[in-house]
Amino acid sequence: MFQILVSGLSSLTGLNTVGAANRRYYDVNSKNELAAYNTNCFYILILSCTILLLLSLLLSDLLSSLLTIPKNWIYLSVAVSGATFIIQFRLGQWQIRERAFWFGVLQISQGVVVSVLTIIFLIYMCQGASSRVNSLFIVSIVYALISLYSLHKSKLIIFTGINFSNIRDALYFGVPLIPHVLGIFCLSALDRVLINGVLGVSEAGIYMLAAQLSLGMTVFFDALNKALVPWLFNVLSLNDVNKINSLIRFTYLFFIVVAFLGGLSFWVGPFVVELVAGKAYLKAKDIIGWLCLGQAFNGMYLMVTNYLFYAKCTGKLSIVTISSGGANIVLLLILMKFSGITGVAIAFSISMFIRFLATWWLATKVCGFSWRMPIRRIIWG
Repeated sequence: MFQILVSGLSSLTGLNTVGAANRRYYDVNSKNELAAYNTNCFYILILSCTILLLLSLLLSDLLSSLLTIPKNWIYLSVAVSGATFIIQFRLGQWQIRERAFWFGVLQISQGVVVSVLTIIFLIYMCQGASSRVNSLFIVSIVYALISLYSLHKSKLIIFTGINFSNIRDALYFGVPLIPHVLGIFCLSALDRVLINGVLGVSEAGIYMLAAQLSLGMTVFFDALNKALVPWLFNVLSLNDVNKINSLIRFTYLFFIVVAFLGGLSFWVGPFVVELVAGKAYLKAKDIIGWLCLGQAFNGMYLMVTNYLFYAKCTGKLSIVTISSGGANIVLLLILMKFSGITGVAIAFSISMFIRFLATWWLATKVCGFSWRMPIRRIIWG
């Protein structure tokens, strides 16, 4: 529950201005101007964290009761969420500059240190559930300080006054993404809550096994997306017709390959389930294909959503995500009634397909160039 709370706060601490700073990089040539913009994003972080901390002090009893967690965890969640913003800001600045080595060092080492510290707190200090929370808090604060030092040393943040124009621009990009986070929750987490409440713990366990296996595709697509974003943004910023056409062709080829992988999962997925699962979980074979197909649509979505981020159409993107999340809830309730966890998996796949199509359609409307391309040219170049 602590990690769910941190995830929920992530859209409020800093108000999604990490993305605004990343996007600003392609509009500004002056390093000082970019550093000033980045610094004003941190002013937004400070203000938002202060407000959230005050609210947590006022509502700590209520939140503690609703989430069944200690009150001090609520305060820690604000600190962890704020620290995560700083770390993600540092990672984002490396990503857009294609510094893959340092990006990997910071991200991977953080995960390793959290895991090791959790084991130490759990086994040697007998802290129980608090071991994970304490390790997340300590490591997040330490890595946030390292990230701050690195940003300052690289002159990516500077001591400067408040610039309301920069703050307005960052908020214009980030605030509309707040509903986007809620929509993602409805698409990716609500199914497990409903299965556990309606179908029972055993069915939830089977579904979670298949969902965890399908997450391998998510990890792959997320890593690929992080690698492609700087290249894609750079091509769009050049506004060269030939390069944009090559980018569109690459996007279509990506769709073809990913769609094939999604279809292939209906044959490969059941064999993987048999290899890793016990007899009690073999029912997961019936749903692994649908969940992997949904993740394939998510991979296609990640590709086209970058066009919207470049065009700064975050408000319209939020509408698409919220609508898709709402569609998922309706489909979930209907199909779960008739087909159990298989219906839930089908609802997930359909909802991801709807989100992908709607986002793709939106990208074709806001990007200012034609997406039409003959099939022969897509395949043969």
